[in-house]
Amino acid sequence: MSQIFPRTTNTYSRLSMLAVVVIALSVGGVVGLLHLSGYNTNQDAYIEQPIQFSHAHHVGGMGIDCRYCHTSVEESAFANIPPTKTCMNCHSQIWTNAPILEPVRASFRENTPLHWTRVHDLPDYVYFNHSIHIRKGVGCATCHGPVDKMPLMYQRANLQMNWCLDCHRNPEQYVRPRDKVFDMTWVRPSDDPDLGARLVKEYNIAGPKQLTSCSTCHR
Repeated sequence: MSQIFPRTTNTYSRLSMLAVVVIALSVGGVVGLLHLSGYNTNQDAYIEQPIQFSHAHHVGGMGIDCRYCHTSVEESAFANIPPTKTCMNCHSQIWTNAPILEPVRASFRENTPLHWTRVHDLPDYVYFNHSIHIRKGVGCATCHGPVDKMPLMYQRANLQMNWCLDCHRNPEQYVRPRDKVFDMTWVRPSDDPDLGARLVKEYNIAGPKQLTSCSTCHR
């Protein structure tokens, strides 16, 4: 019987199979990059708010402590959004007629809350507790970035699981003295390389095995 297909068919078959593999890997790579990109995580994206509140002005410029507005952050799993009354403590005296603050004044007059849009929004299957991180010496800037330099708030970290695990595997690289947790300008001293290890021991921070257990963050 004569040969039905030419000899080049074998070459084309091998090339087509190789092309399928290359295309599959390329698509997988693109999907993986998109998953980690700011397009998916909202990293570095400014979030539209009812009032474009400037942390750079209030924290960096005026030196207002995080806890003045986020009053529950040391005792609760959640860092509360301040009620309008907190804003009006100052703005009943200063910038009283500023057009940009009319929504704040209206909220106070009408006793209706401002509807802020969450910037750091973890999935429902992730459990995060602010108070335990603060007690263990994790600074606000470690997760939220240089808030004192943000004219508009944005998500500095990607909040992916690998980002959390990096800290949970190496807490000594991230913890700081408790009295510096709310200090946005604190810099790890270069002449004390063992500071982190000492704080991990002093604050009784669990080991990587417990910190990276699924049940620690997924409950």
